Amino acid sequence: MEKTTLVIMAAGLGSRFGGGIKQLASVGPNGEILMDYSIYNAIEAGFEEVVFIIRHDLERDFREIIGKRIEKVIPVKYAFQELDDLPVGFQRPAGRTKPWGTGQATLAAKNLIDHPFVVINADDYYGKEAFVKLHDYLAVHFEQPSDVHQICMAGFVLKNTLSKNGGVTRGVCEVDSDGYLTKVTETYEIGYRDGILTAQDEHGKPTSVRADQRVSMNMWGLLPDFFDELERGFREFLSEMEPDDLKKEYLLPRIIDRLVQEQRARVKVLETKDQWFGVTYREDQQSVANAIDALIQQGDYQEKLF
Repeated sequence: MEKTTLVIMAAGLGSRFGGGIKQLASVGPNGEILMDYSIYNAIEAGFEEVVFIIRHDLERDFREIIGKRIEKVIPVKYAFQELDDLPVGFQRPAGRTKPWGTGQATLAAKNLIDHPFVVINADDYYGKEAFVKLHDYLAVHFEQPSDVHQICMAGFVLKNTLSKNGGVTRGVCEVDSDGYLTKVTETYEIGYRDGILTAQDEHGKPTSVRADQRVSMNMWGLLPDFFDELERGFREFLSEMEPDDLKKEYLLPRIIDRLVQEQRARVKVLETKDQWFGVTYREDQQSVANAIDALIQQGDYQEKLF
């Protein structure tokens, strides 16, 4: 059985959280943060190490608030996502302050991982089922052909991933009858307005979504050869970017969708009925704390995790 690693992307600026570091927001009865619950679920599912992707300016707080505790229960490594961490020949455009996106974040861990891994967001609660399904698929089912990337993902039900406090961004998926991804479309401002589920495309125009559609929550199961694809793709992304485009991001759903369309990847969608919740907006913090308390009361977690 293959060793598996959990990679947690925690370098985001947290702008919609009112300027605070949303990844470090306390939601548990003993100061636990959402990452604690993801790590607990991952250890329970069989993952054997954790790689945190952070920024250098977060490192001190991050190690104090979570790193030192987690190192006691599972091996931990750190990777750093920085604006100036670019391929040779490229420079950060003047005025660029927005992170380069989840593709670059994942690429930051390239030199730390040589076996199957799952990458997740730091500020999302994914439930238990998804970790078990991805771990077991990665550990047992993957055989890597030389010309096709083997990928798996947790397929959440859209209605289980919405926030009551504003619109959310989701990778809306199309899945074939064998459970493989055929298309993933980054879709924005998804939420109920006057009882109607609405959304926008990347240009801000209205687009239709269904409550029962499968969506990506940036929970991908990948193999180490995917890092080479990310590296090549990042150079292409930077080469094609307009000089005055200071917000365009190199995003995992778009990268993987392109590979699927080019028939260079097969993505198994592992369906989960788990209820997502996360700290997207400051107002989410209390509702997430309430949801965690309910899970403790029904016996899913101990009051003190570690």
